[in-house]
Amino acid sequence: MASLNKVMLLGNLTRDPELRYAPNGTPIANFGMAINRRYRQGEEWREEVCYIDIVTFGRQAETVGEYLSKGNLAMIEGRLQWRSWETEDGQKRSKHEVVANNVQFMPRMQGDGGGMGVPGGGRADSASAPPSRNTYAPPRDTMPPPEMPMPEDDDIPF
Repeated sequence: MASLNKVMLLGNLTRDPELRYAPNGTPIANFGMAINRRYRQGEEWREEVCYIDIVTFGRQAETVGEYLSKGNLAMIEGRLQWRSWETEDGQKRSKHEVVANNVQFMPRMQGDGGGMGVPGGGRADSASAPPSRNTYAPPRDTMPPPEMPMPEDDDIPF
């Protein structure tokens, strides 16, 4: 049976990345993200926040440690991983985390009052983030594209 393990997330960092190095010298960065979901329940809008731990390795880890900080918006592409370990006092622990293959730094939106899901709105400045040439502006027209007419049976070439 075929399997697929692919994760894409867009959210704000909930803490500064922690950069460390494995005994063999491989850089490892760990950080948390908050991903918001807005939904309507009856007549009112509700918001749900999902907190996810992220880990990345190599040059990507060094770049994350250098340029990202709490409150920054980022898009993560990677895979879900389950890890288990035993604490020093013998307790068994486990958790799911996302191993990021690609971390895309996202620019701050104009008028962004703070981070999604970050208590206190995250950082007010983005001085540590690399400058971006593009600025995100949400589309003003939220109408879906017009439906295309279905082809007639005679128009299908097979």
